[in-house]
Formats: sequence, C-alpha cells, structure tokens
Amino acid sequence: MRSDTAATAARLPLLDAAKGLACAVIVGHHLARYGPLPAGASSLAPGLFEWLAQDGRLAVQVFLVLAGFLAAGSLAPDGVLRVDRPLVRVFQRYGRLAMPYLAALSFSVLVAALVRPWLDDEAVPAAPGIAQLLAHGLLLQDLLGYDALSTGVWYVAIDFQLFVLALAAISFSELLQRRWSLRPERSRWLAVALVLVLAVASLAVFNRNEELDDTALYFFGAYGLGMGVFWIGRATRLRTWQFGIALLLMVGAAALALDWRSRIATALVTALLLAVVQRRAGPEPAAWPPLAQPLLRLGRISYSLFLIHFPVLLLVSAAFNRFAPDGPWVDLIGLLATFALSIVAAMLLYRWVESRPATWRAVLALFAGLLVCGAVASS
Repeated sequence: MRSDTAATAARLPLLDAAKGLACAVIVGHHLARYGPLPAGASSLAPGLFEWLAQDGRLAVQVFLVLAGFLAAGSLAPDGVLRVDRPLVRVFQRYGRLAMPYLAALSFSVLVAALVRPWLDDEAVPAAPGIAQLLAHGLLLQDLLGYDALSTGVWYVAIDFQLFVLALAAISFSELLQRRWSLRPERSRWLAVALVLVLAVASLAVFNRNEELDDTALYFFGAYGLGMGVFWIGRATRLRTWQFGIALLLMVGAAALALDWRSRIATALVTALLLAVVQRRAGPEPAAWPPLAQPLLRLGRISYSLFLIHFPVLLLVSAAFNRFAPDGPWVDLIGLLATFALSIVAAMLLYRWVESRPATWRAVLALFAGLLVCGAVASS
C-alpha cells in the first residue's frame, strides 16, 4: 500500500486512484463486519452490506498486484538487481512499513483498553502480552500463532515477506548469472524467469493450500503478476509487449482452470488493466476532473488509512453503543462518521509518521512506544 518508487507513481497517477478505491472498499469491508453498528445499518442496504462483508476483501488483491509492480521497479527495473546491499534494503523496507504500523498499533492497543469496559464485542482485542507485542512489532504474529491486535495487520507482515522473497529470487538470479557467466541481455531474463516460476508455483500449488496463508508463498502469485506487468511494460517492441500480455493471460487462465478462485481472477484482471494503463499513460493529475482529485489524495494516504481505521471504528462503536439511541439510521451515521474520522486520522498519521524518513532511531522509539502502550493497556 506504500509506494516504493515515486517516479513510477508520478508517471502513473492511476496507481494512486486504484489504491484509493481499493482502500475504500477494504475499509468498507471492515465497517460491514466488525462491531455492533453494521447489524442495524445493514437493514437499510442489505445487498451492499452483504457484498462488502463477503467480497470486499478481494480488494486486497489489487494491493498485492500494485505492490509487486512497484517492487519490480524498485529492485530490478531492467531485470537486473539494482541493490548493492540486499540486507540493508530489507531493513529499509521494514523501517518504511514499520513506522506508521507501530504508531497505529500503539494507538489501537490503547483504544482497545479504553473501550473494553463499554463495548462487549468480539471485535475488541484482548489485553496483549509482552510476547504478543514483540511478535507484532517484528511482523511475526501470524507465523507464531498470536491473535491480531488490529484488523489487517496480517497484510503488513505478508507485504514484508513478499518483498524479501522477491529480493531473494532476484539476488539468486544474480548469483547464477555470475556462476554461468551469462551476458547482460540474457541475465535479465533469468530474474524474470525465476519470478515467473515462483508465481506459477504459488498459483498452482501454494495458493490452493489454506494452511500456507500466513506465508508469502500463498500470495506470491498475485505479487508476481504485478512484477511481470512492470517488466512487460518496459518492452520497446509491440510484439514483445503482446507476447508478455499473452503469457500473463495464459498463466492466469491456466491457474483459474485448475482451480477457480475469485481472488486470483481479481488479481489477473488488475494485472491486465495495469498493463494497459502502463502502455497508455493517462493525463497528469492536474488534468483529472475535480471529482477524481479526492480519490488520488486518498490513494496517497491509503496505507495510513488501512492502518488507523480499525481503532477509530472501535472508538466510534463504543461511543454510539453507550450514548446514541438504537436505530438503523443512527448506526449508519456512526459508520459514516467512522469513515470520515478515519480519513482525518490517516492524514495526521501520514503527515507525522509515514511521510517522514525511516530511521532506526525512529523505528526503535516507536517499537518501544508499542511496548509501553501494551504495558499500560494490560495494567
């Protein structure tokens, strides 16, 4: 959900628009599922609420494809690794993901402690233990079997795993290139081929095993499609671009023929649309109609919005549950207020944390803040 390459995002403003729309759907998915408010509000638009609750989660596939697209542009835009020190790059990625994540998680832990006496709902996380806090801070909570302290934190951990896996695959191709003494024009295809093999393995095997959904292997199919789209877009010859699109379509269609999965269909459609957009870049953001401008701005703060909306939902749900009268329209107002306040909170999180350079001092300070907030919430 966070852009890795500012130049690519600037050249393709539709990336921000796609992120903004997908994030709005994911937030809507959570608003339709968690807390007491959707139970009453859903009677006003049962079809919409049912769709959001059941299928809104598919918007995550849009982020997976976009994340792979941006990762390819950041790590190996020409199929050749542009990272001198891979481990440092991994730490940098963790820092960029972790700073707003740790800040939002600290807020969520405090909010859960505040509303727990008022809101008797399974959506409210239990008071955390020190091991649970450490696991969340290190993005290992799902792998170690700890309950989530906020909704959607699994995605942050998966995003980090996917980046590391992609970097490992491209780095391995560099090792093979040196060992086999391949010429530069051939070595770049080796990285593409390794990523394609990983994506096919994910689509055909790993993504069909629900026990692997805590690992990057489960999601690399969608991520790999995004990486492939970036490299296809670098083709200078139309025939090469057409071959790449045909290969992309063939891989996706074969995966769906093997086992139909709506999440993979969503990822494939996203990848194909992204390929077309990359080939035919649209107008600059300033030329977009006024109604589209908020969507672009929403896309820029989408990561912060994704992280912060759940504690805002807990706060609003507790307040309405305790002080507001019962009624579907009141519940709907509560959900709309949650969405609006979440955007305000996301703007603040983006300005104060996400947009600032990631430094180890800042990361360690925020990590310590999470432990302190956990201790306060558990006392």
